[in-house]
Amino acid sequence: MTARAQRTLAISAAIMATTIIVAANAHMLAVALRSQSDCMAVANATPAKHAC
Repeated sequence: MTARAQRTLAISAAIMATTIIVAANAHMLAVALRSQSDCMAVANATPAKHAC
């Protein structure tokens, strides 16, 4: 394998790894935002959010 081919392979692998990590983080953020529960009234409890 030539030096140029090794460099191209290494750069491609780094780009793929970065893309996978960014996509996984975006998915985790989307799931976290989608799964937030609504405000609920609970006796003698302070609200978790200021908007509640």
